[in-house]
Amino acid sequence: MSDTALDITGWTCPAPLRDHPRVVMGHGGGGALSAELVQHLFAPAFGGEALAQLGDSAAISLGGVRLAFSTDSYVVRPLFFPGGTIGDLAVNGTVNDLAMSGARAAYLSCGFILEEGVEMSAVARVAEAMGAAARAAGVEVATGDTKVVEVGHGDGVYINTAGIGIIPDGVDLRPQRVVPGDVVIVSGEIGLHGVAIMSVREGLEFGVDIESDCAALGGLVQSMLAVTPDLHVLRDPTRGGLAAALNEIAAASRTGVVITESRVPVPPAVANACSILGLDPLYVANEGKLVAFVPREHADAVLDAMRAHPLGRHATVIGEAVDAHPGMVVSRTALGGTRVVDLPLGEQLPRIC
Repeated sequence: MSDTALDITGWTCPAPLRDHPRVVMGHGGGGALSAELVQHLFAPAFGGEALAQLGDSAAISLGGVRLAFSTDSYVVRPLFFPGGTIGDLAVNGTVNDLAMSGARAAYLSCGFILEEGVEMSAVARVAEAMGAAARAAGVEVATGDTKVVEVGHGDGVYINTAGIGIIPDGVDLRPQRVVPGDVVIVSGEIGLHGVAIMSVREGLEFGVDIESDCAALGGLVQSMLAVTPDLHVLRDPTRGGLAAALNEIAAASRTGVVITESRVPVPPAVANACSILGLDPLYVANEGKLVAFVPREHADAVLDAMRAHPLGRHATVIGEAVDAHPGMVVSRTALGGTRVVDLPLGEQLPRIC
């Protein structure tokens, strides 16, 4: 054995942690496994300052113009669900990722991966839903691609969308701007999308129809920015739900987050469904909600503007950023105690977006 000391200071982990030699479903769930996959495999492989932001979209400068750039893939099953389709989801999801940077979405790309044997009428229905959603969101699908895979190698229709938008001057939305005292606002009732998908996929009935909240949030964000461009960070709590979004912000800002459980708007149908199935609504996906960290001096005016918009009429203050327990999210319970709201490991409900 050599006496030469081994220098490991420049090493990086070449694969995700937790002893997974192969990809598992949890790596796509938006929780701790997803974060490890990105941080320990993809980020070291790609590098770059833009990627290091690890936000819903990357804020970049090109030709003196600040742009937001985002991409996402949609593999939801079933293709058609109460409140939307995979087509609506593909448009609104990418528009929302751009909006979380404060950008006005302008153009989208669209890539279809079709399984051999899927009915052409289903593809047409998805495409028509995408077109309608794009027009409603004020964006144009400007380019695209189509691939077909053999039967059994897909799930009917998969879609990838990428989008670009312009970030207005004076807008700087990123978790590093969060400071203790910031007010945490959620734009409305949580958990609807995940429970809607689960109900039709598994054939479950909860005594009331539950529809996805799938919607484009660009207009709501612009209403908030009209009050003040000095919002600190926005996130749309999709995979991993509100809990994952809050944990990501807490970790990136190195502040603590305290929420009051009773203030989180959970509709009764979602609460009942989660109670029956042993799920926590904080971890259930949304597709038409956002969480905002707002300077305290602007919180009341921003909340009023959100409630004046159709997609924010149930907006609620649920907590604040604090000095204590940096990087950790804590919830005050109805019994007067507290509990840690941790980052989920994987996902409670797979294939929901």
